[in-house]
Amino acid sequence: MERVRQEEPVRDKPWNNRNASGADETLRSYKEEDKMTKLTRRTLLGTIGAAAAASALPAMPALAATRTIRHYWWGNPERDKRTFAVIDAFQKKNAGIAVSGETIGWGDYWTKMATQTAGRNMADLVQMDYRFLFEYVNRGALKPLDEFAGKSLMIADFDKGPLDGGRVDGKLYALNIGSNSQVMVYNTRAFQEAGIDVDLINWTWDDFAKACEKITAKSGGKMKGSDDLSLMIETFESWVRQNGREFYSPDGKVTATAGDVASWWQMWADLRKAGVVRDKNKTVILDPPIAESGVAVGDTAMSHYWSNQLVGIQSVAKDKIGAAMVPHKAGGKPGQFIKPSMFLSLSRDAKDTEAAIAYMNAWVNDPEITGILGLERGIPCSPKIRAALTPKLTEVEKLSVDYFAAIQSKVGPLPLPAPKGAGEVRDAFMRAGTDVVLGKVEVAKAAATFIEDAQSIVERAQ
Repeated sequence: MERVRQEEPVRDKPWNNRNASGADETLRSYKEEDKMTKLTRRTLLGTIGAAAAASALPAMPALAATRTIRHYWWGNPERDKRTFAVIDAFQKKNAGIAVSGETIGWGDYWTKMATQTAGRNMADLVQMDYRFLFEYVNRGALKPLDEFAGKSLMIADFDKGPLDGGRVDGKLYALNIGSNSQVMVYNTRAFQEAGIDVDLINWTWDDFAKACEKITAKSGGKMKGSDDLSLMIETFESWVRQNGREFYSPDGKVTATAGDVASWWQMWADLRKAGVVRDKNKTVILDPPIAESGVAVGDTAMSHYWSNQLVGIQSVAKDKIGAAMVPHKAGGKPGQFIKPSMFLSLSRDAKDTEAAIAYMNAWVNDPEITGILGLERGIPCSPKIRAALTPKLTEVEKLSVDYFAAIQSKVGPLPLPAPKGAGEVRDAFMRAGTDVVLGKVEVAKAAATFIEDAQSIVERAQ
């Protein structure tokens, strides 16, 4: 089934989805990242070479420091290089504080985190993922940050949505250090040639269908308007939210309806019948590489991704790409949301909280440090920092930042983390949807079957 893209893997099946930034990886990607982490330990040179080899890695001038804090993150060679450079920059400005960096690949990160938590030996600052935030707060493993806000942690100007993603029960336990959102990537040349002139931030599904028709007609059928997104549960979840519901309730039950599913699959069935989306045989190919996607090879003019994948898509696409929102439903609620790619959290075991918060504040406010980090962990949620980074960005990086700024008032709230069993629900959605795409089962019957299966899966997983 084609292109199921997600910033991070589903909670209970991390191999099921792509990770876009450390965010949206397949199992193969995890293995490659673990391999790269080992390579980092052996080969990184200069200030980071010896550092990446150890589990506790003080950067100079550690010997002169009187206070020490530990920072733990999941990484890869590029992320590690940037992070150790940040540590060096911070220590030069704060000679009395030594920062010990600990890095490991995603595949082993949470195992080590669990061990350190149980042993009450957590690093002072830990890189946190949205799906595990509630779990670690409930364990009492993290300290709230509210008492520092406006004093030593300057976050008053941060975008509210990304900042609120780090709250649990009204308290801020995790500081967003990078965000992204869904995006409809489009071929700018195809749109121009087809004469498509529509507001791509506020457009509707009707506008989307008309664009597909125009692009297909202009190309004589050589380029279809869009990939067929029937099987992409991530895009379908936006559809459910546009209908006024969340896919899952706060207690983990499936609140999407058979009507939601049927209307989604029927829309795509109508587009297939009109011949304006990619062929069904390409739709049911299991997760091809980005380089083989319709937008990359020129088969289609549109598809769904995550915004921090824009750089990667442009690198393999033949034509210049643009960024549009997921189409809205006329009169419906916002379906799209801004997703934190990762956080910094203050652990329960932090001793020198003043030094730890000073380091955290530098991560999101110091122009030199944010310049080193760039967009590698996602879009910063401080407008001032985004503005400072803009002159140094490549064209496609600027596209990502401009898109992020444009959607701020058009998105809905961040949904709660998916419950256990969500990976299996996703598989069930693709199986049932495949039967519809191939014409084996009628839409209404397949939709009812999927909802029954989905509810059974999450109930069994609890």
